Amino acid sequence: MELFFKSILRIVILFSQKMKKMQIRKAVPHDMPSVLNLIKELAIFEKEPDAVVITVADLERDGFGDNPLFHVFVAEEDEAIIGMALFYYRYSTWKGRTIHLEDLIVKESKRGTGAGYALYSEIIKQGKKDNVRRIEWNVLDWNTPAIDFYKKSGAVLLDDWRVVHMTEEGIANF
Repeated sequence: MELFFKSILRIVILFSQKMKKMQIRKAVPHDMPSVLNLIKELAIFEKEPDAVVITVADLERDGFGDNPLFHVFVAEEDEAIIGMALFYYRYSTWKGRTIHLEDLIVKESKRGTGAGYALYSEIIKQGKKDNVRRIEWNVLDWNTPAIDFYKKSGAVLLDDWRVVHMTEEGIANF
């Protein structure tokens, strides 16, 4: 029995040391190269490796001016960015101010470390702080680990809604 408790204590100590090394913070402009790399990694994961056209300059301009279009939390471990959550505010005619979580990504090599949960928790905390009435995001139907996680967290999957968007080409041709 004593060996069991020593093993549990060792696990708790190792986990707490690892969590001390990882921190969640607001992104700053010089984080944008790492953020762009994570966006590209997400595009590969989502089977759209050539879809990313934005640049570091776009992210710096659009996220850090007088009226930023988005905000980013980063997960940092040993001074390296290992994950990020990019979000922005929207307005619902039914709910008022809401948050849209555009992307949440953790480097493949750092998945399972708690970084994704920490970023997700930070988004929820931001929503509470801002008194938003809804936080929303999209998830691919084949990403079952994410879907299961979101459901367990209390999120509701809207099976009867479809995501609709018009591409740059569609806009030009309209």
